[in-house]
Amino acid sequence: MVKRVVYQCVLAGLLLQARAYGQGQNSTDLERRIAELEEKMRLVDPEFGRESRASNLARRLELLEKKMAEVLEARRPEVETRALPSPPTGAPPVLAVAQPVPPVQPAGPALLPVSVTGDYQGSPGGETRLPVAGYMDFHFNKDAGEPFRPDFHRFVLLFGHSFSDRIKFWSELEVEHALVEGGEESGEVALEQAYLDFLIKPAFNLRAGMMLTPVGIVNERHEPPSFNGVERPFVETVIIPTTWRELGFGFTGDLGRGFRYRTYLTSSLDASRFNAETGITGGRSAGFDASFRNPAKVARLEYAGVRRMTLGASVYSGHSGYNMPGVNPRVTMAELDGRYSFGRLDLRGLFANTWVSQAGELNWRLEQNTGVNPNVARQMRGYYFEPGIHVLPRRTRNDVILFTRYEKYNTQHRMPDGYAPLPQFNRSSWVAGVTYKPNADVAIKFDYVFNRNASAVVRAINGINLGIGWWF
Repeated sequence: MVKRVVYQCVLAGLLLQARAYGQGQNSTDLERRIAELEEKMRLVDPEFGRESRASNLARRLELLEKKMAEVLEARRPEVETRALPSPPTGAPPVLAVAQPVPPVQPAGPALLPVSVTGDYQGSPGGETRLPVAGYMDFHFNKDAGEPFRPDFHRFVLLFGHSFSDRIKFWSELEVEHALVEGGEESGEVALEQAYLDFLIKPAFNLRAGMMLTPVGIVNERHEPPSFNGVERPFVETVIIPTTWRELGFGFTGDLGRGFRYRTYLTSSLDASRFNAETGITGGRSAGFDASFRNPAKVARLEYAGVRRMTLGASVYSGHSGYNMPGVNPRVTMAELDGRYSFGRLDLRGLFANTWVSQAGELNWRLEQNTGVNPNVARQMRGYYFEPGIHVLPRRTRNDVILFTRYEKYNTQHRMPDGYAPLPQFNRSSWVAGVTYKPNADVAIKFDYVFNRNASAVVRAINGINLGIGWWF
C-alpha cells in the first residue's frame, strides 16, 4: 500500500513537472516527455492512452490529467487522520492530516543543460555543477584468415559545468587503445570537445572552443549504444571524417516547429595529409597546428518535427593549403541524412559527396615533396542505407535489434586530368548483425562484414566483429 501511494505521488510530480516544462519548450521535446509519462502510467493501467492519436499532444495531456485525477481520488480514503500526543486535560484533541509523500525527481543523467547539437533542456537558476559522464567500448575484431584481435578501443570521460543559466561548458577527453607510447601509433589521448555556450535565446546562441563538426549522423552522436554495428559506418569514417573536431566559433539555435541549426567558422583541413585510401580524413587538424588564415565554413540544419523522424543536411567549405605553398585546394562537402522509426522498424540512411579543387596540382606538389604520388581524387562519394528491426515486444525491458547495412564508398570517384583511379578504393560493404541491449545505455554487438572492391588484383577481406559499448 505504501509503495503504491508513493508511486502515485511520483506520477503526480512528474506530470506537474512536464506541464511546467512544456511552457516555452518545443513540441518535439514535450511530446517525448509526455510519451515517457504515458509509459509510466501504463504500469498502473496497461490500456491507458491506447485510444489517443500519437500526434495529438493536447488530447494525450488531457488523458494524463484525467487519469491523475482518478488516481488521486482513489487514494483519498487512504489518507487517514492521526491524533498527536494527548494535550493537557480538558483541551480538545488536535488532529493532523497525513502529509503526502513529496514528488521524487525522475532518474536520469543530469547532463540535460548541455548538448552538442544545441538543444537545451533548461536548468534551474544559479551555478550548477554537472556530474561526470562518459562512454567506452572494447572490441574483438577478426579479418578472414587472422585470429581475433582484442582492443579496448575507447575510454571517454565527459565533464560539464554550468556557470549560470546563460554560460555553460562542455568537454570530452578520450583515451584510444588503452595506452599512449611516445610517437608510436599505438594510442592517443585526445581532446574531442571543449567549448563554452553563451545562451541568448532559443533561436540564437553563441558557441566557441573545440567543437565537433556538424556533418552526418555519427560525428556528433558517436556513443556506442547510439548506432548498430561494432565499428562506425565506413562512409562516416572514410568519406566523412570521424571523430572530426576543429577549433572555432559559431551559432546554434532551435527555430521551433522541429527545426534546429548549427553554423560555425572553424580551423581548416590540412591538404598535405590527404591520400587515395582515406580521402580527406587524414587532414583533420584536431585543433593542433591548425590554421585560421582561411577559416572553413560549416552549417547543418535538422528537422525533427514529425514523431520518430529526423532529417538533416550539412554543407562544409574551406581552403586546406596552409601547409602547401603554391597550392590552396578548396574542400567542399554536401551531405544528406535521415532517420525514421515505424513500429518496430528503424531506418537510417546517408549520402555524402566531397569535391577537392586543384587536386591535380596538389598531387604534383606532394609527389615533388615526398616522392610518392598520393593520387587524391577531385571528387569522393559515399552513401549507406540501414534497416533494423526490434524483435522483442515493447513491454520487455531488454532490446534485440537485427540489422543490415549496405555501404558504397569511393575515394577515387572522379580523378583530375592525368591521374587514373585506383580500383581497390572503390569499395562496398554489407554489414549484418545483432545489437542486444540489456539496458538502454549498454549495447552488446555482433556483426559480419562482407567487403568488396572494384580491383581484380587487390582482394577485399571480410571480417567478424564482437563488441561491448556503454554510456553513463
